[in-house]
Amino acid sequence: MPINLSKGQKVDLTKGNPSLKNLLVGLGWDVNAFDGGYDFDLDASAFVLGSNSKCPTDKDFIFYGNLKHQSGAVEHMGDNLTGSGDGDDEQILVDLSKVPPHIEKIAFTVTIYDADVRHQNFGQVSNAYIRIVDQVTGQEIIHYDLGEDFSIETAIVVGELYKYNGDWKFNAIGSGFQGGLAALCGHYGIQVA
Repeated sequence: MPINLSKGQKVDLTKGNPSLKNLLVGLGWDVNAFDGGYDFDLDASAFVLGSNSKCPTDKDFIFYGNLKHQSGAVEHMGDNLTGSGDGDDEQILVDLSKVPPHIEKIAFTVTIYDADVRHQNFGQVSNAYIRIVDQVTGQEIIHYDLGEDFSIETAIVVGELYKYNGDWKFNAIGSGFQGGLAALCGHYGIQVA
């Protein structure tokens, strides 16, 4: 039975389960009945962060244009352009044993592609969630439903894995941003063209 988190809640992952290494991070969402003439293309990303909560290099930003971290610790399983169907819309694999020692956090985000042009925002999205699954056993460990707290935001920091006293924890963040992916990149120290 997974632990259902609410916003701001933190939970230990590896303290009581030191053998936990391979995680599947699933992100899913539904689009409300709304037709603006465009598909909704939501994109999951991972920002691999140092102790200053910034990406050490541009290569530490994992998204549809850079699917695998150079360490092999984080791998995006590919872009879903429509979000249709049940279950996870996008998935990111994390191998905790391969996370470089200088990395202290991995932040998971969802943004709306071309939100300004398409006049779309998270107020038009429902049932958004993140879940963490033990890849070895297939057991869902954590489930966090984002709720319907968003209106004009075009980017959300869903949650983050972070190292604390040598153990990995998960923090359910659910924090919205305006300005889409560019705003998130700026927040995490990535320069965008």
